[in-house]
Amino acid sequence: MAQGMKRLGMPIAALLGLALVGLIGTSWFLNRDALREAVEAQIRAVTGLDLMITGAIDVSVFPGSYVSFHDVGLKGGGTTAPALQVDVLTANLRLLPLLLRRFEIADVMMLRPHIRVVRDGNGESNWTPFVETIARTMKPGAENQVSFSEIRIQDGVLDYEDSTNHVSEQLGDIDLSLAWPSISRSFAATGQFDWRGERVDGSISAGDFVAMLSGDRSGLKARLASAPLKLAFDGTVANRTSLMMEGTATIDSLSLRNALRWMGQAAPAGGGFGRFALKARANVVGGSVALTNVNVELDGNVAEGVMTFVNNGRQTLQATLAAGNLDFTPYISTFRLLASGAHDWNRQLFDLNSLSTTDLDMRLSAARVTVGPTRLGRTAFGANLRGGALALSVGEAQMYGGIANGSFGVARSDAVADVKAQFQFTDVDLQACASELFGINKLSGRGNLSVSLVASGSSPFGLASSLDGTATLTGHDGAIAGFNVEQLLKRLERRPLSGGGNFRNGSTPYDNLNVSVKFADGIATAEDVRVEGAAARITLTGTASVPSREYDLKGVASLTAASSGNDKGFDLPFVVQGPWDDPLVFPDPDILIRRSPGAAQLLESVKDRKTRDAVRSVIERFTGGGARPAAPDAAVSAPAPASAPAAAENAKPN
Repeated sequence: MAQGMKRLGMPIAALLGLALVGLIGTSWFLNRDALREAVEAQIRAVTGLDLMITGAIDVSVFPGSYVSFHDVGLKGGGTTAPALQVDVLTANLRLLPLLLRRFEIADVMMLRPHIRVVRDGNGESNWTPFVETIARTMKPGAENQVSFSEIRIQDGVLDYEDSTNHVSEQLGDIDLSLAWPSISRSFAATGQFDWRGERVDGSISAGDFVAMLSGDRSGLKARLASAPLKLAFDGTVANRTSLMMEGTATIDSLSLRNALRWMGQAAPAGGGFGRFALKARANVVGGSVALTNVNVELDGNVAEGVMTFVNNGRQTLQATLAAGNLDFTPYISTFRLLASGAHDWNRQLFDLNSLSTTDLDMRLSAARVTVGPTRLGRTAFGANLRGGALALSVGEAQMYGGIANGSFGVARSDAVADVKAQFQFTDVDLQACASELFGINKLSGRGNLSVSLVASGSSPFGLASSLDGTATLTGHDGAIAGFNVEQLLKRLERRPLSGGGNFRNGSTPYDNLNVSVKFADGIATAEDVRVEGAAARITLTGTASVPSREYDLKGVASLTAASSGNDKGFDLPFVVQGPWDDPLVFPDPDILIRRSPGAAQLLESVKDRKTRDAVRSVIERFTGGGARPAAPDAAVSAPAPASAPAAAENAKPN
């Protein structure tokens, strides 16, 4: 056995020695000019690009077999500028053909290449001739068939220009390996590159490389991974007349806001747009992407449905989605109608830039919706953003224990927002509705609310100052907190000047409530305000300033005949003044004085300047301004004495 192995090893060693001697001899007698010309011709035949060499040329046969060209340029397709410039292009040669004096490239290495891709309005590029040529030369049996099956790129740069779509991009520090094994029809590219300050790791593989280059259908797998975004596709691709892709696409990002900024898109104003994930069946035709079987997650909100994205000069997103629970709180978390810690409108300017980037047409339904403190039941609504104008429509929402529907629109005019709102609330809880919508927490009961408003401004304060429109409210079986009209009227009926006491305790129940208000330039005028209960009735007139959030109202509170114990009942004019959240409510002192015994003498004394101070002290005693102890209520009610004389002069006695 050992003798046989020894006899077999001798010829093998002799053959290897002969090959080594032949290789050394070849290196001595090889025509290096012919080798260089053969490599140049082969690259030109395979790529269809002209090879321009302005630097030195290194030729090596042993120990390494290669040809290195310095300062190389490749151009073609009628362009004057090179499509590719390389500091060093090295073509490694196959050993056995070299022993037979044939020059075949095994692989190509490009050091510091600068790749330039220019796309015209027809979708063609300066690399189109290269793609067409290499697709032809890679086919089996083709003339000038590609001999090498790998290209390596190190420290490369790619510039992409599309003047038609105004796109200019650059990829830097490219380390890439392109391989198409000769024993199969597949193609694979793996590597990394820098784009917009982020390192991107990517890979792509095609099941039929020749078919893909020819525009025919081929299997395709692609993956891109970076810190802002991860993307993967598994399906098929074709490119006969336009790009067509079909398969499963997945997208994942820790922050969609950061990913949009990284991709050059304007991030929506406000908060939210954090964790994002999408998986869908994708169908790509040209610049249109249709997604079916969509499962999308954003900021913990999960929805399913269909989506379409079109980029034909302006980006358009259409979607129809259904969800279980939706929480919109993150998206309004930075929006403040009122200034923080104050009772004034926010004067911070709106950021309207996000209204001009992408067109949106969305239909969304959910079993439960949360918007800040507001909880909604089953809700169906739509959002349309086109040409800088946003329109929201609510088909039906279970809200405040009732049903809500309506529309809300925002149009951009430079830095000014033009707002239009129309909403109807049916059989809602008035306490929750009035508190969340208007900041009024004194009202309870159930009822219907209709609002139609328009405004224009660059901040919430600007909108409040320009508010126009109407609002109507009908309620039943509720109460107005802050004072008890029935008890107050009964006490004042018996003793009109019995002392102010505290008029701001208790509540006034009602059976029916009717409110009709008209807005003009931020001033709300009470056209018809009636509160009707079993024991008392209230009517109001006057105005309320929306910018300053203050009341200036006059009204009449009446005891019914049954509650008063006489046939005429009892009427008392009163005044409502001060801030919305804590107004002053006080009776008309002139009426009380007239109804009190000795009122004639007091009124007569008012004409005498010497006794006016005495009358004023009586009024102060009635209003409680002089005798009330120092307390939070006293501080708020302190303006009452100053207002009472004006009220006495303006009010008409019944």
